[in-house]
Amino acid sequence: MLNRRLILQIISFFLYVLIQVLLLKNLVLFDKSFCFLYIAFLLVLPVETGVLTLMTLGFILGISVDIFYDSLGIHAAACVFIMFVRNYWLNLLTPQGGYDTGSMPTVRLNGWQWFSFYTLPLIFLHHCVLFFIESAGFGLFGFTLSKAFFSTWFTFAVILITQYLFYNKRRGL
Repeated sequence: MLNRRLILQIISFFLYVLIQVLLLKNLVLFDKSFCFLYIAFLLVLPVETGVLTLMTLGFILGISVDIFYDSLGIHAAACVFIMFVRNYWLNLLTPQGGYDTGSMPTVRLNGWQWFSFYTLPLIFLHHCVLFFIESAGFGLFGFTLSKAFFSTWFTFAVILITQYLFYNKRRGL
């Protein structure tokens, strides 16, 4: 039988995809800022999750969003890339005593400063990969970089709000 945590992860996967494709797909601020809340699912996976598992989940989540966006795999590519980088980044941010077994990188467990330092670079990398692949090169470098920058802050703000509203300190979700 599946344990409770795995069932919650599966449910949250589907909720993130549904919210992204039904509510946030057409939400754009000032023609430059897009919200990709679905990557929060990947960012808060347990710390000890292996890279291969992370990359597989990143691909599945990204391709699920790509299906609804008709975007030919760019979300999958961006998600796989940040999942490849995630554990290296977490190792650089390891607290003095290390991470607890089963801990999740959330605001309530680690504080908003640590969470900001953890998520902002990964969100920015995701958005850079996504938007530069979408633009098919570096021809519109300044515009694409500004889209990535503003979308990073928009996505981060929504993830932070979601963290404070829905993540419990003890059980993770």
